[in-house]
Amino acid sequence: MKSEKYTVIGVMSGTSLDGIDIAEIVFTVKDDTWKFNLLNVETIPYSDAWFDRLKWAALKTEQEIDELNQSYTKLLGTVILDFIQKNKCEPDLVASHGHTILHQPQRGLTLQIGNLALLKETLGLPVVCDFRVQDVAMGGQGAPLVPIGDKILFSKYDYCINLGGFSNISFDLNNRRLAYDICPVNTVLNHYANKAGADYDDKGNWARSGKINTSLLQKLNANVFFTKEAPKSLGIEFVFKEVIPLIDAFDCTIADILATYVEHIAFQISENIIIKGSTVLLTGGGAFNDFLIERLQHYLPGHKLVIPEPKTINFKEALIFGLLGILKYENQINVLSSVTGASQDHSSGVVL
Repeated sequence: MKSEKYTVIGVMSGTSLDGIDIAEIVFTVKDDTWKFNLLNVETIPYSDAWFDRLKWAALKTEQEIDELNQSYTKLLGTVILDFIQKNKCEPDLVASHGHTILHQPQRGLTLQIGNLALLKETLGLPVVCDFRVQDVAMGGQGAPLVPIGDKILFSKYDYCINLGGFSNISFDLNNRRLAYDICPVNTVLNHYANKAGADYDDKGNWARSGKINTSLLQKLNANVFFTKEAPKSLGIEFVFKEVIPLIDAFDCTIADILATYVEHIAFQISENIIIKGSTVLLTGGGAFNDFLIERLQHYLPGHKLVIPEPKTINFKEALIFGLLGILKYENQINVLSSVTGASQDHSSGVVL
């Protein structure tokens, strides 16, 4: 590495549409051991108009997506610049994931908007972005990308599980890092909470009040995706095409839908924990869903579930994309072929 210390702005917008996560991180590396310090952090929520534009972006025409990309890049640049100026940050670079609106690796397609050259022009700083496209072009899934960060920064845990828009898992097996998406989480839970006028199901209390529809649960668990071998990943299209239509075909109350879907999530995650008596790190917005954590512990009675402090829960992905940005900037490997299925390990992303 050229330097032993970096200050980075990590930026992430997840499919759960909670908002734009921005984190100022100081990384230090000594003898190939990385440490981090999360400094200023903030989630900038989307306006109702932006929420709707992003939620349904996958259904737009190519021209509409191009226009959306321009507008979103402008929004992202403004938000990041405001954060830097407000907190008097002096970053070496900005690492921005952008927002995924299309992810179909089986067709060689993935698109994260917000990664246009306008971003660098707005910020006047080196920007590393567009982390997924190269991996898909090399035959990979383009996801998940966080596992190399799990390996570098959170290696003391047997498993790292993110409970965000989707759940994904990362772990070492036979000296190889493996990782893949498990199932949708907040993309579905929030969708039904939104239908009832709420932003989300606070602590899972709504789901706790419902009853499990066993027929719906069985059909959810029967999806062919769960039988596929890794590497595998999910996009928002899976939710709109396979999950929501299935749930809507049942005559259930919102509470019963949430209860049933929480059970589905907990069961599917537990099916992927194969190391006995393991320690499992849980991050992402779903870590605040007490009912989901209880149901997960129910399925994993001999395992230790670890929920870190709120900064790490909320900003772990922004943190790790900050790390991926440094690795790309230094032309170091930041994507593992054992995780994505690409033809080889590589240094992915674009430096603007």
